[in-house]
Amino acid sequence: MEKLLSGKTAIVTGGSRGIGKAIVLELAKHGANVVFSYHSSEAKAMELVKEIEGIGAHSLAVKSDAASFLAAKELCDATVAKFAKIDIVVNNAGITRDTLLMRMSEEQWDEVIDNNLKSAFNLTKHASAIMLKQRKGSIVNITSIVGLKGQAGQVNYSASKAGMIGLTKSVADELGSRNIRCNAIAPGFIQTEMTDELPEDLKKRYLDQIPLKRFASADEVAKVVVFLASDMSSYVTGQIIGVCGGLAR
Repeated sequence: MEKLLSGKTAIVTGGSRGIGKAIVLELAKHGANVVFSYHSSEAKAMELVKEIEGIGAHSLAVKSDAASFLAAKELCDATVAKFAKIDIVVNNAGITRDTLLMRMSEEQWDEVIDNNLKSAFNLTKHASAIMLKQRKGSIVNITSIVGLKGQAGQVNYSASKAGMIGLTKSVADELGSRNIRCNAIAPGFIQTEMTDELPEDLKKRYLDQIPLKRFASADEVAKVVVFLASDMSSYVTGQIIGVCGGLAR
């Protein structure tokens, strides 16, 4: 397999499980040094470090609060201390606190906005300062199709993901002249343990809406991250790429 990211260093937030883990592994397979943050699942993070070592790549796991501005700076500092640079940032950290608007508390709103949207600002702010000195970099934000179309019961989550789209386009505009690109990926339904447990009738209703008639794998999202992180996408910036089987069209 051709390694598209040899010699590059990447940071991935929320990298110890789910889509984040798939992204970390795919970046490592393509030769990148990968620093990934995790919030609480230390055992899973250490298992992932060993898995990356088995691939023959280098990594660093950092326990970090994505919603913290200071923690984001410390994450960047740790990356530069170990690997001397930052070439790729993947803002993947995110949570849900789903409920209908009339039942949603201020705390549920703030928690999702801080963890999903403020976290992307935090890391982009600190990492871009390093990329500006390098005059090169790629930032990839993991948004969602609900950021494009909305979703009942997810006012907070939809708003945070829509905000990431605005962030993406604005950062692309501001930093493009310094050869720093910023794009976003909008996943649709992803095959996870959670979707496996859905009632069959509900699963069928979701599948009926998808032109490709199946859920995506996390690896399919990760492969698009590699494309956007690599020089293969050197003239792509400010774009929102749907990995959703045609659901957002």
